Amino acid sequence: MLKPTPRVYKPSSDDETEPNVETELSVRTLFDSEETPLLRYAFALSGRRAVAEEIVQEVFLQLHIHWDEIDSPKAWLFRSVRNRVYTHIRDHRREVLGSDNSTTQTSDRKAESPEAMTLRIEATGTLREMLEDLDETDRQLVKLKYFKDLKYRDISAQTGLSIGNVGYRLHHILKELAGKLRPLGIDENS
Repeated sequence: MLKPTPRVYKPSSDDETEPNVETELSVRTLFDSEETPLLRYAFALSGRRAVAEEIVQEVFLQLHIHWDEIDSPKAWLFRSVRNRVYTHIRDHRREVLGSDNSTTQTSDRKAESPEAMTLRIEATGTLREMLEDLDETDRQLVKLKYFKDLKYRDISAQTGLSIGNVGYRLHHILKELAGKLRPLGIDENS
């Protein structure tokens, strides 16, 4: 059975030796305040909502179990989420980011260093955020072309845009994304 979460009493700013002002800090209050930022962080790193939710839940359970041993719970939460996401990615690196069920061989990534993998993961998260900032039509074009691997004529049939317009818009979307990624140090080799 789970033990109750202990309360932490922080001393008032006037007197550092006596806990006059009670500030309750518990797993529940941390969960209420940090769940959404942790989910965003985990999703940005993993690119998968289900994985992010599972990892955040596991980390909060571990926080509850080890509550007495942790000095800085908020920092511990973010560090633990990051480490678990990286572990998950390392253990599931054969999975394709765009789909939950298909797998592919990644022989060129077998020799990838942890630093290179971290940079690739961060670049993927940044790119996903930028894709979410696109307007709906442009986002749909990118998803149809690069996630569903459709040809321009198929995209044209689905969207009602001409084939030439599909190609033109995709070219300019990619050029704009590359321009935003380059200052961040992300290029075609990242």
